[in-house]
Amino acid sequence: MKSNFRRVALFGKYQASAFGGSSVSPASTLREIAQFLSAQGCDVVLEQQTLANAALTDFSGLDIAAIGERCDLAVVLGGDGTMLGIGRQLAPYGVPLIGINQGRLGFITDIPMDGYQGTLAPMLAGEYEEDHRSLMHARVQRGGDCVFDALAMNDVVVNRGATSGMVELRIEIDGHFVSNQRCDGLIIATPTGSTAYALSAGGPLMHPSIPGWVLVPIAPHTLSNRPLVLADPAEVVIELASERDASANFDMQSLASLQQGDRIVVRRSQHCVRFLHPKGWHYFDTLRAKLHWNGGA
Repeated sequence: MKSNFRRVALFGKYQASAFGGSSVSPASTLREIAQFLSAQGCDVVLEQQTLANAALTDFSGLDIAAIGERCDLAVVLGGDGTMLGIGRQLAPYGVPLIGINQGRLGFITDIPMDGYQGTLAPMLAGEYEEDHRSLMHARVQRGGDCVFDALAMNDVVVNRGATSGMVELRIEIDGHFVSNQRCDGLIIATPTGSTAYALSAGGPLMHPSIPGWVLVPIAPHTLSNRPLVLADPAEVVIELASERDASANFDMQSLASLQQGDRIVVRRSQHCVRFLHPKGWHYFDTLRAKLHWNGGA
């Protein structure tokens, strides 16, 4: 079986001492996967930081922009956090991603490390399911200036700081005032992010095909402040109305400190992330496996 993808970029979580609790080094695992891809007929390149840290000198390296412009596929070895970062960077280029899971959960990196060859080979030959995930484009406005600009695949979170006490947040949707909320924070999550922090805070699970977001308050003072599902063409604005210490987080990208009057403006991005899954993949199978549903059946 030969690959339908001519040039494939390989990304790896090289910071880990070993993958999945194994005694095998990250460099050895990356080399094995690179050699497997080559044997399938792929021209394999490594992302520059992966190449430098794994010291695989017999392969060439490219930066993100070059990968986006020249590669047909990206294979990511790591956990969901690794995939989030790479997905955001490659989304503007439309490069599809396949994830080999080296993390704990694997909602979006769904090929187990054990026996990955048997799953990956048919995918490279064109036997896969394609899944598109929406992104949020978020900005922090301070006065007339934009002080932070980022894409997020999971969520945008405003949190109270280290000091005790709730923050007061003013929420607008499409320019219309919705509410003032006193709470520990607020999460705006995509369907992809509905299985992350939003789920822990009591939000609903959203199927990734739903063109929507969910607003989930964190420990609200008023118990009638419940999770709210929105259509994602909406523009959501969160304004820090109190002088309390607070911060904003966009997936794993943080703005250390917010000031009173800062406005976090969230819109749907024009870009989406393309994931490829094994043939027969289904979202509900992923939920059942990762959330341990029907464990007693």
